[in-house]
Amino acid sequence: MPPVRVTRKSDPPRPRRAAFPAGVLSLLLLAAVFIAYLVHSISSPKPTGTAQAPLQSLPAATWYRLYFTHPQESNLAGPDQPLSAAILSAQHSVDIAIYSLSLTDVRDALLSAFRRGVSVRLVMESDNLEDAGPQELVNGGIQIVGDRREGLMHNKFAVIDGQEVWTGSMNFTTNGAYADNNNLIAIRSAQLAEDYTTEFEEMFLDDHFGPGSPANTPYPELAIDGTKVEVYFSPDDGVAAHLKSLLAGAKKSIYIMAYSFTSKDLVETILNRADQGVKVAGVMEKDQIFSNQAEEYYSFRNAGLEMRMDGNPGLMHHKVIIVDGKAVAFGSYNFSASAEQTNDENLLIIYDGKLAQRFMEEFQQVYAQATENP
Repeated sequence: MPPVRVTRKSDPPRPRRAAFPAGVLSLLLLAAVFIAYLVHSISSPKPTGTAQAPLQSLPAATWYRLYFTHPQESNLAGPDQPLSAAILSAQHSVDIAIYSLSLTDVRDALLSAFRRGVSVRLVMESDNLEDAGPQELVNGGIQIVGDRREGLMHNKFAVIDGQEVWTGSMNFTTNGAYADNNNLIAIRSAQLAEDYTTEFEEMFLDDHFGPGSPANTPYPELAIDGTKVEVYFSPDDGVAAHLKSLLAGAKKSIYIMAYSFTSKDLVETILNRADQGVKVAGVMEKDQIFSNQAEEYYSFRNAGLEMRMDGNPGLMHHKVIIVDGKAVAFGSYNFSASAEQTNDENLLIIYDGKLAQRFMEEFQQVYAQATENP
């Protein structure tokens, strides 16, 4: 689209300087500044819905910023706020693949970026395209491509300016950002951005979804500031085999936060490691246990593992495995046959002790709220 034309008003004529003594003029200037500050403090709009508590991110690394939702603390800001700020700061392009979208600040940031000439493209799950948020984007001129198939376009990622990737378990919805347990990470890496852009354009440009997607990730394994990162997309990359390899190599511990866990191969691998003395503990979403994964839950429980049902009235929506306090697997990929075989998903495995520790802190909070009762 052509750039928005901005017309500048000419500068108003400069007023003549009042003939006040220097001391009096200084006092008047100080008084004016003070009055202006009071007026700004009183009249400035305050954000609604969240308090001005600082966002809890991980400051130790320069190449990533990690955010968690806080469903038990409604006064804290959600991860949508830094995501919206990143979209507003985009200079060239914003590409988003998202299952659902209802966050008004993200919607408004996308419209704002588009109106000032940034390329904005979306891929979405077709079942959610008729929702109000996506329709406002379409009405504003933004193109959205739906998957138009039975399987789910279940990704939750954004690529900004071909330099930064935002991904995790969080849908761009009010519940996703404020009621459910979720994670969202921003990673600064041109190579990782190329990986995610390649996956995005398979869907947006080539209309390749689900099993029809080619396995052509440019950098399936890369190093960011010396940290090993593995990048997988489903179903084309056979994610379960990579997860199984990660779990089979566990020496000390496996910690799990799982919205859905129905993969029998992964369950068996975890049980085998537990038999070899590896500590295993986890939290699973209670609604999913009652609906379709009771067998897996009780397989863990009957083996004496510390597996609990979550205690959040919303969803425990994480899809996280922490191994030996050194590696973290996370993304949109549920540990299920649907994620492996039919849905469009993404998953990262990052070998970073500091990142693993931050996820462990989240695990401990979720685990403390969980229950052992069926």
